Amino acid sequence: MINTARSYQFQPAKVRSELIRMFPISLFVVAFGAAFGLAAVQKGLGPLESLLMSTLVFAGASQFAAIDMWGAEVSVIPVMVVVFAINSRHLLMGASLYPMLKDVSPAKRYGLMLLLTDANWAVSAQEYQSGRRNLEVILGGGLALWLAWIVGTWLGVYFGGLLQNPKSLGMDMVLGCFLLAMALGGKKNPRVLVAWSVAAVASIAAWKWLPANTHVVAGAVAGGLVGLFWIEKKPVDEDVEAPA
Repeated sequence: MINTARSYQFQPAKVRSELIRMFPISLFVVAFGAAFGLAAVQKGLGPLESLLMSTLVFAGASQFAAIDMWGAEVSVIPVMVVVFAINSRHLLMGASLYPMLKDVSPAKRYGLMLLLTDANWAVSAQEYQSGRRNLEVILGGGLALWLAWIVGTWLGVYFGGLLQNPKSLGMDMVLGCFLLAMALGGKKNPRVLVAWSVAAVASIAAWKWLPANTHVVAGAVAGGLVGLFWIEKKPVDEDVEAPA
């Protein structure tokens, strides 16, 4: 007999703790939000338009790309293509979370996906590999990063001259180092090591020879294909009882 899976129950206390857990990363998000706010007003967007964009879109790299293409006449289709290409990694990220989300109601599931970022996805995926199902980090951590992005945009709109180039302070490396720490803290077996190695090589090759921002998708697809064809043996489900 197979036990019926119960719907995931979110723990408010754990959501708050995950929000606090992601707070240090959110400070760096504020800095880049400020850079975006400054760039937006310099391109001609008003304060309200800039804030609404960060509130409703919440996609850092895509927002910078859209602003770069902004002008008196905006070609909508090229902007859509560029934004989709940059954010296409979320298709893979969402698919990787399906085992954690399959018994969550559609409203909650897609609501969570609106708050999904590289940072809280990495934490959730790593903990799932270790046998822990943590959707609170997507909710709590995502809220922390979303609010930080909005606050940063507001600061950039009104006080943008204080921090025009976060990269000059090395802040662009913070998220990369965070994701690397998550990868190093996960499982270490031949399958995982080969997947990371293939993803790294594919990403570097795409960065060198393919259009901008395609290296993220190339690396994710290459590493994912290793996982697809190199199936890991799973232990027998403990919830399945032998017939009497």
